[in-house]
Amino acid sequence: MHGRDGERGDAFRCVGCRLDIPVAAPGTAHRNHCPHCLASLHLDARVPGDRAAGCRGRMTPLGLSARPDGEWLIIHRCLSCDGLSANRIAGDDNPLSLIRLATRPLTGTDLPVRTLLGL
Repeated sequence: MHGRDGERGDAFRCVGCRLDIPVAAPGTAHRNHCPHCLASLHLDARVPGDRAAGCRGRMTPLGLSARPDGEWLIIHRCLSCDGLSANRIAGDDNPLSLIRLATRPLTGTDLPVRTLLGL
């Protein structure tokens, strides 16, 4: 996303699916994940857009969380340092990828579906 001299590009290559992704994203000022496969890089430290993380490892989506106002967040885990982060979804994120991520806990074999439906 950033060139050798710190200049900002208009696209980046996804570490997951290798597609070229535009930096501009509807609904967020700092695109930090691929809208297709939802993979990311560990770039930000504490503040979205600060690009202060030293790790630069690949981040894989673990699941979704929702804020009280209904906004969805993607929970990512860094495969290099095991760090966790919550990132706002963008308006152009693939809805099927988001739904697959949201329903992933239902596909696990740890809990029978009957138990989950009884909650």
